[in-house]
Amino acid sequence: MLNSDLVVNPRLSIPRAELSWKFFRSSGAGGQNVNKVETAVELSWNISQSEALGPYRKQRLLEFYVSRIVDGCLRICVSEERSQFQNRQIALKRLADLIREAIKPPPPQRKETRPTRSSKRKRVDAKKKRGEIKKGRQSRYSFDD
Repeated sequence: MLNSDLVVNPRLSIPRAELSWKFFRSSGAGGQNVNKVETAVELSWNISQSEALGPYRKQRLLEFYVSRIVDGCLRICVSEERSQFQNRQIALKRLADLIREAIKPPPPQRKETRPTRSSKRKRVDAKKKRGEIKKGRQSRYSFDD
């Protein structure tokens, strides 16, 4: 998977040449391994220069992840596992998930409808019943008793 293109869906794959990796030492669990092995990974993908996407998909990605994109690059940092290979696998999976989420079509617009006469009546009846329940809780004492 690391040496091949990143398959997002059957109609879209990102060429390996468009992905860039950085490795650094991870904090956290790992004992002495943490101090000497660069297991944490950062995966960067330049959306604006990508040739795998058409202009519509590029625009959708750039708008969808506007807060996550720095200098036109979508970056994913992973340091969960003790092995660099596993962290690379997780980063690739996350990138594919992010792309899938952004390029899926927007949900259909809600078609506004009016409430039916019976639903209006039920709502008013429920409000009246609730008011009666609350009214029944009030006890009125007179000063003569």
